[in-house]
Amino acid sequence: MEIPFLSLKDITAKYADEIHETVNRVVDSGWYLQGEENARFEQHYADYIGTKYCIGCGNGLDALIWIYRAYIELGVMQSGDEVIVPANTYIASVLAITENGLKAVLVEPNPNTLELDENKIEEVITSRTKSILLVHLYGRCAYTEKIGDLCKKYHLHLVEDNAQAHGCEYKGQKTGSIGEAAGHSFYPGKNLGAFGDGGAVTTNNKAMAECIRSLANYGSSKKYVFKYCGRNSRLDEVQAAVLDVKLRHLDEDNHLRQQVAAYYYKNIKNPDITMPTRLHDENNVYHLFPIFCEKRDALQEYLKNNGIQTLIHYPIPPHLQECYAGFWEGLSLPITEKMANQELSLPMGPCIKKEEIKYIVEALNRF
Repeated sequence: MEIPFLSLKDITAKYADEIHETVNRVVDSGWYLQGEENARFEQHYADYIGTKYCIGCGNGLDALIWIYRAYIELGVMQSGDEVIVPANTYIASVLAITENGLKAVLVEPNPNTLELDENKIEEVITSRTKSILLVHLYGRCAYTEKIGDLCKKYHLHLVEDNAQAHGCEYKGQKTGSIGEAAGHSFYPGKNLGAFGDGGAVTTNNKAMAECIRSLANYGSSKKYVFKYCGRNSRLDEVQAAVLDVKLRHLDEDNHLRQQVAAYYYKNIKNPDITMPTRLHDENNVYHLFPIFCEKRDALQEYLKNNGIQTLIHYPIPPHLQECYAGFWEGLSLPITEKMANQELSLPMGPCIKKEEIKYIVEALNRF
């Protein structure tokens, strides 16, 4: 048996007729940027997330960059201000901070939840701390009431990196609407994935929405008039149309992911394998299903030999990347580094078959 980590071909096939119809509509329209498809998707996604505004852009990294750039342009932040961010995140979260001349303050995760440890935040807050970038890593809700209280106490701007958590909730509220603004990625492998790169910002702040829309359009809100030194970062009509189709099926697909995860949690019994704390279904849309094993590399090779494709997220944490050499000299992050050395992501998605899940679990338990 050969089991891929994620089959994008199978996911597309589920909604092939709808996708072909909508793509053909865009092709026949002759309008490929900043048209009706983009406006329609932005409205539908804002309604889904529960915000007033959604601004499509080129990718998830740009979405986060524009949020912090907007804070600077609007006079809320300035170069050298500090942003607290989980140390175990994908590098895009950190790049968005440093790209804007802000200082990324790395905080260890809770090893059980894998998310930013709420009990380690207050000790790193200084007079220059202006924001917390909360990353809903792996599709798991990272928000807690304590984090919200800390933001109020210290007047911190809460921003969400919702790149992996489309459809995730906290007490009935969608992630992506909890903070002041949120960045979303529509990379093809995401729970809501396009046919290429794509991203969006959601917010209830009108000034921020207008600023970001201009920044992503060369800095212009009126043709040939440039208020900001912006860049070209727009969601094209084909991607918007495809995303609008897939958005209609997102909750159903997330439910299928939750069923796969439930089987993993119930049936993986190998004492050498550790799984993160199981959250309530509404709090986890299982973009990834990470497990941890001291013999991770041997386990991955064993699964490969049994026809099971796995991936490692993320083997080198941001503070150890060459591009950040010298940024955090002497910083000790043992939890983050242990996770990087032991993490392995199992096949996960809305198209994986029951017999495949059973085969994966039986292989894991034999290891």
